[in-house]
Amino acid sequence: MRKKTPIVLTIAGSDSAGGAGIQADLKAISANSVYGASVITAVTAQNTTAVIAVHEVPADVVAAQIDAVLSDLDVDVIKLGMLFSVSIIKATSKRLITFDGPVVVDPVMIAKSGDALLQDVAVDALIRHILPHANLLTPNLPEAARLLNSSEATTPEEMVAQGRQLIELGPKAVLMKGGHAVGGICTDVLVNANGVIATYAAPRIHTRNTHGTGCTYSSAIAAQLANGLDLKNAVTVAHGYLQAAIKAADNLHIGKGHGPVHHFHGQW
Repeated sequence: MRKKTPIVLTIAGSDSAGGAGIQADLKAISANSVYGASVITAVTAQNTTAVIAVHEVPADVVAAQIDAVLSDLDVDVIKLGMLFSVSIIKATSKRLITFDGPVVVDPVMIAKSGDALLQDVAVDALIRHILPHANLLTPNLPEAARLLNSSEATTPEEMVAQGRQLIELGPKAVLMKGGHAVGGICTDVLVNANGVIATYAAPRIHTRNTHGTGCTYSSAIAAQLANGLDLKNAVTVAHGYLQAAIKAADNLHIGKGHGPVHHFHGQW
């Protein structure tokens, strides 16, 4: 018998510059030795400096894409990124009910340029309809604060406390990402209802080329889960992969603003 090919389905928006969204997801999934399938929720006209326009894909078309993939491909893990609207969130949520694999949720709200990627009226829907399906939620500090309607965590202790508050909203585990914090060390904390599972720390890499880090990180975690790793080790491998991708980002010369990380640093 042939060995099963691990598959991750990413449901997210398209980044025309290729550094974030679906494009970053598929690059990260592929670089982590997993096959990537995709469902596009929105088409963005963006580059490394700004999001110029967003075209929402109709919810019934998003649903049809999900149904098409899941009815044919043996998907191991679903990764959620930019869902944009209440209607897309609800359509996606209905299809998660019958999916029995891990779901990784990156609560994409704001682009690196500061532009909104989730409608304000959709935040509550994301909390109600998506977070209860999440095996892992991967917010950065501003996203965690927005989900909790609170101020941003500024210490590892506050990150743990907010992570545990987020657990109460439904996800089984939360990876609090500390990239937006200050200091020479970036610390991420993985928590569940029982407390801290693991802490991941790395020296801050000084580069402006960090576009798509959240998409890349969550997709790499999803890929490693599809490869059969448990959550703690999947995050460990993905964390190392992301750090190397950021470190190699300045080897690329893409755009005039926040360039992408180097997803294929291990290949070229």
